[in-house]
Amino acid sequence: MNSTITIQNLKCGGCANTIITKISALKNISQVSVDLESSTVSFSVISKEDLLSVQDKLAAIGYPAAGENNSMISKAKSFVSCATGKMSN
Repeated sequence: MNSTITIQNLKCGGCANTIITKISALKNISQVSVDLESSTVSFSVISKEDLLSVQDKLAAIGYPAAGENNSMISKAKSFVSCATGKMSN
């Protein structure tokens, strides 16, 4: 099933690179893409449990879904994830 999540803290291609790398590594997740303009992550999952694992992973790396708590810790994690994504290009 195809899914799209609107996320917070998405700033640049470095962020997108990290998100694609981390989400693609999850089991049962494929076709991951990020749209910077709309702050969305799209992907294909097999089950609702897989969808929840994507949401959990996004929050863990600093990109919580829109409407979720976006603490200073989440913002700091997104900054680190962004820098990591830039360096891996």
